[in-house]
Amino acid sequence: MLWNVNNSGILVSSFVIVSEVYLEKVGDKITDMPQLKQLRSKLEEIGLACGHCLPGQTYRFVCPMCKGGESNEKSLSLLIAQDGNAALWNCFRAKCGWSGNTRASADVKSSYNRMNIITPKVKTIRGITVQELKLEPLCHDLREYFAERMISEETLQRNSVMQRRYENQTAIAFTYKRKGELVSCKYRGLAKKFWQESDTEKILYGLDDIEGASDIIIVEGEMDKLAMEEAGFRNCVSVPDGAPPQVSTKDLPSQEKDIKYQYLWNCKEYLEKASRIILATDGDLPGQALAEELARRLGRERCWRVMWPSKNQNEHFKDANEVLMFMGPAVLREVIESAELYPIKGLLNFRDYFSEIDAYYHQTFNFDIGISTGWKALDDLYNVVPGELTVVTGVPNSGKSEWIDALICNLNHSVGWKFALCSMENNVREHARKLLEKHLQKPFFDVRYGKNVEKMSLEELEAGKQWLTDSFHLIRCENDSLPSVKWVLDLAKAAVLRYGVNGLVIDPYNELDHQRPSNHTETEYVSHMLTSIKRFAQHHSCHVWFVAHPRQLQQWNGKPPNLYDISGSAHFINKCDNGIVIHRNRDPDAGAMDLVQVCVRKVRNKVSGTIGDAFLEYNRYDASTFLAFYI
Repeated sequence: MLWNVNNSGILVSSFVIVSEVYLEKVGDKITDMPQLKQLRSKLEEIGLACGHCLPGQTYRFVCPMCKGGESNEKSLSLLIAQDGNAALWNCFRAKCGWSGNTRASADVKSSYNRMNIITPKVKTIRGITVQELKLEPLCHDLREYFAERMISEETLQRNSVMQRRYENQTAIAFTYKRKGELVSCKYRGLAKKFWQESDTEKILYGLDDIEGASDIIIVEGEMDKLAMEEAGFRNCVSVPDGAPPQVSTKDLPSQEKDIKYQYLWNCKEYLEKASRIILATDGDLPGQALAEELARRLGRERCWRVMWPSKNQNEHFKDANEVLMFMGPAVLREVIESAELYPIKGLLNFRDYFSEIDAYYHQTFNFDIGISTGWKALDDLYNVVPGELTVVTGVPNSGKSEWIDALICNLNHSVGWKFALCSMENNVREHARKLLEKHLQKPFFDVRYGKNVEKMSLEELEAGKQWLTDSFHLIRCENDSLPSVKWVLDLAKAAVLRYGVNGLVIDPYNELDHQRPSNHTETEYVSHMLTSIKRFAQHHSCHVWFVAHPRQLQQWNGKPPNLYDISGSAHFINKCDNGIVIHRNRDPDAGAMDLVQVCVRKVRNKVSGTIGDAFLEYNRYDASTFLAFYI
């Protein structure tokens, strides 16, 4: 039996079978023979639970030695021989590399005549002393180096900052102590290269200075800890390992798996007594990530954060030592004393929004109080506000889609809005015709509805096609399936991010695929659906028009329906920001047949409108107002 590692790093094997294979097939199932059961038992003893594993296959496991590192990855590869009599494994994490092999029976002859199992190494923490490390008092040059950074000799001595000589250099030695005893040592070369003593316990630098303290400061480097002392703060510690590149997206690991932040667990008794923890990490992105990781572990509710002052119009100071060097200890002290409460997601204060409130008052935000629909009769009733949801209903053939098409054309002409159209009841060419006629105010064909009005020219058609291209993006299923709300919103999000779309039309509700979960009522489903649409609208500042038909009205008297008549749920009126009913008179004895009644039945934002009715006349013939709505 030969064992190899292929080019991809995967364990592979080849066998020369000289004895009977002790596996038999019963139908499609493989019956385990004694040697395979014995092999599995041996593997389980070393932490590889492989009861499901079959011979001749490679499997991935979380390594029982390194636990897959911080990411808990399945880094160990296990291969069971074809005859079920041997196994080989290897962990491909560079920091682990645990490997070994075994056979089911020690009596079987093999090139491996014994189990080669590497037992887990228990990391032993070694004790160190100043004498063993050959640490010395700082030389004149290093004292001058610290003096340039505004760190006094008194602070250096109190923190036992020393040096260590190597063959061709002298490094600064930051001594990590607990209760006065040396625990670890970190070195810094003048080229800002760092290294630490191996196999020593990770703790916070300056740990003894926070014993019993109710307020503590945590910084990102030893130099910042010394700078804080120059500003009068001794209740300060530094992390030993610097900052991560970004905040982890995974759940907070257990103490055993929290390797990178093990120093927090090792100093738990010092940290748990603090009621206020000021995070004064670096101002760059890794420093902010470190602050978030510390806050996750220490509890955001007792954390504060430091905002470093501006260096110039484009930059801020990076850390405590930089502020000390350029601004002095008084400014550094003021910065720490001005620390802000660390933000807790979902727990906010109105002062966090004062700039937005001021902009709202001065109307410096675009369209804060809404955009006119283009019809003066509606200006007091309904204006279009970015990020809102408007539900539109009405009996069939009342003009809902025509009204929305005319509205979005008006918005495009007045403020240049772009739209994503999910209009399932219109085929593309027909919808294009309707939009072009409203845009050019000319008929598409020489047909009866245009009477004597000249149809659009070929040149106008070509210009109109470019307008369609620039102004609208279509969301359509090209096959026979119906689109779901999630599918529509995902594509609408892409349209917002890629094309700068400002509005989304979903027309109508009943043409969507409603795969309601079996444990949800229709009311619950509609509530969840409308909530997802509203969140999309708010998050992307995109106005959504959602057309929903009323349920069958058995005894309709010709009057406008109301929003509670929408088929499905009362949530259509409860959840929307604006509710509009489009109605057209069908009885010549009851009034004019060419008026469209726009019934505004709900307006959540009283700044943008109010409840009431407006009448628009639908004129098909006048070339100047062809297919336009007006008073």
